[in-house]
Amino acid sequence: MNQIIKVIIPAFNEEASIALVINDIPNLVDEIIVVSNNSTDNTEKIAKKAGATVLVEPQKGYGYACLKGMDYIAATSHSNTSKTPDIIVFLDGDYSDYPKELTKIIQPIVEEDIDFVVGARVKELREDGSMTGPQIFGNWLATTLMRLFFKSSFTDLGPFRAIKYQKLLDLNMEDKTYGWTVEMQLKVLKQKLTYREIPVKYKNRIGVSKVSGTVKGAIFAGVKILTWIFKYSFK
Repeated sequence: MNQIIKVIIPAFNEEASIALVINDIPNLVDEIIVVSNNSTDNTEKIAKKAGATVLVEPQKGYGYACLKGMDYIAATSHSNTSKTPDIIVFLDGDYSDYPKELTKIIQPIVEEDIDFVVGARVKELREDGSMTGPQIFGNWLATTLMRLFFKSSFTDLGPFRAIKYQKLLDLNMEDKTYGWTVEMQLKVLKQKLTYREIPVKYKNRIGVSKVSGTVKGAIFAGVKILTWIFKYSFK
């Protein structure tokens, strides 16, 4: 495979899981970038020891962390064009995904020239309790509205996803917090990129979720999702 693949992992206090995630990522990946999102534990130290490039984003927010990783890639690519990636993979640091399934996620891009792939956490492949009620409802609501307004076939807002690097840049991502995943999928639809969902396994995360594990996080995530959907529906 001649494709250059880089992985961005936003991480906030994931010292118990981050090395497991990094060690399970297939060797075909050229660089693993862990963005510590104001972690107060040993996430950074452990990730670096496991072989990842470690960045620090003090401003809390999933989108802030992802954008930090993208800025780093842009800077290193500008100084050395041989390091410009072909594919960017986003993956959570809590070990709820199966990093070895990265090969499945990128396959449609590599073999079929698809622009964007999202790992769909389908019910039959999910471990019991791995997604909370608010998560399941939020995914259903968001994807139903996307189907209604944009004739989308998305069924999930799964965080395990891959996209061609240049297409990612063209999306001009903006969201700094909980709306990152839905913004990406809405812009994929608006820009008429080709996309595919790949069913992936999903298990109970290590530690407590910073979003769905709190009432505040669930509410803010829901508001963000709806805001992005209605923003693009009436553009």
